[in-house]
Amino acid sequence: MAEAVFHPPRRKRRVFESYDSPFPVDVGGKDFRICQAEIINNNVIVRNPEDIEWLYNKGYFGKGILSRSRPVYSISDPLLVTKWQGKLTSHLFYLFTRYQCRVQWAKSILQQQGFDDCSVTKILENYTKPLELPFLEEDGAEQTVNSCNRMGPNTENTELSRKSSTDTGNVVVLSPENQNEGYKKVCLEGDPAFDPVAVCGSKEQEQGDLKEIAEVSCQKHGFHMHCGCKAKESTEQRSCEMIKSKECAPEYVLVQEEEGGSLCPGDDSAHAQENLVKKEKLVCRRNPFRIFEYLQLSLEEAFFLVYALGCLSIYYGEEPLTILKLWEVFSEVKPNFKTTYMAYHYFRSKGWVPKVGLKYGTDLLLYRKGPPFYHASYSVIAELVNDNFEGSLRRPLSWKSLSGLNRTTVNASKELMLCYLIRPSDMTEKEMSTPECMKRVKVQELIVTRWVSSRERSEQDEL
Repeated sequence: MAEAVFHPPRRKRRVFESYDSPFPVDVGGKDFRICQAEIINNNVIVRNPEDIEWLYNKGYFGKGILSRSRPVYSISDPLLVTKWQGKLTSHLFYLFTRYQCRVQWAKSILQQQGFDDCSVTKILENYTKPLELPFLEEDGAEQTVNSCNRMGPNTENTELSRKSSTDTGNVVVLSPENQNEGYKKVCLEGDPAFDPVAVCGSKEQEQGDLKEIAEVSCQKHGFHMHCGCKAKESTEQRSCEMIKSKECAPEYVLVQEEEGGSLCPGDDSAHAQENLVKKEKLVCRRNPFRIFEYLQLSLEEAFFLVYALGCLSIYYGEEPLTILKLWEVFSEVKPNFKTTYMAYHYFRSKGWVPKVGLKYGTDLLLYRKGPPFYHASYSVIAELVNDNFEGSLRRPLSWKSLSGLNRTTVNASKELMLCYLIRPSDMTEKEMSTPECMKRVKVQELIVTRWVSSRERSEQDEL
């Protein structure tokens, strides 16, 4: 067995961020934060935007469920943001397209709930009806809907109107948190009788205190449901209610729609089509089908944050799970969890950032600092063996499969590493039922490199 030759990690050419911290904990203890996650369909999900930013920026834990890696999914259209920048109030901070697609999704959900076509059409027409929104004057003063017509440099007439349009348009989304008290007079509240998701409401809600009514979101359909759940006493439950209330708050959007063009005066019929002035307007509507991005943690990442760092609390329903319970539950969900977590814990402790290696047919990918800075250096396969390197291997490799896996890894400019977790022969299953068993486990790493005969001969000749 030859001595391993270590190669430096390959740094990415374009790095657009700075390195913050290897872990989401503060050494001094001043800004220590306990994040909250929950188990949904055997997945660990973080829903609080602040917790999402905290966990990913400090250690690159998890990935966005709608993003490639960093949870930065946005329904905004950058081209529309640039186009309307400076013409709208500061309350606009999202733009997205395909508004009619969301209307169709909402329609299909209502049909599945047993509503007839007439009721569905009436519900969606009332929920997505146009609303008012002020413009900004060029000097910064606000402008009402009656005086918002203006001609752009490309002869486009931009108008914000309450009138409906049948054209499918692009959308600007408003932040519900940034609604100003000055615009409370604008009718932005939906009629409960025509709210497409007020199905689960009850008559007793109208008699209760509005401050005690918490809005919850339907995770299955992405609708805004008004439910009569009262706020809880504990801090964790109150924070959960705040997250749910933000999710079910109405999302107001600006749909860019086209109106029928008008002819410039003095043009004859021959040039009428060429001189047709294209008019556009922005119509404020509610988004009938909201999509939220959460941070999905792998089981290894979630347990490391709970067990090793103590900065995460995982709930199943309304009950927080203990470390022993998580060890048991994760082992049932993923039979090889104990093996992969031991490898994950080992490499995280060494300063690497392990991520899931499913894309390359391995258990883990090892990054230096994090995916934004370096390419993955190693693809890791973890195996749990005894002192004699014997045991039931999870994935026994033949020479043929090992050669193919190594070639795939090398073509991706990585190295294949076999990580053997050696447990004592006298360790019982009872000891393995707790994470304290890792104290007696040893680790041996083996880097697999393809032997090239011509290269070896040339090196020998040089010697």
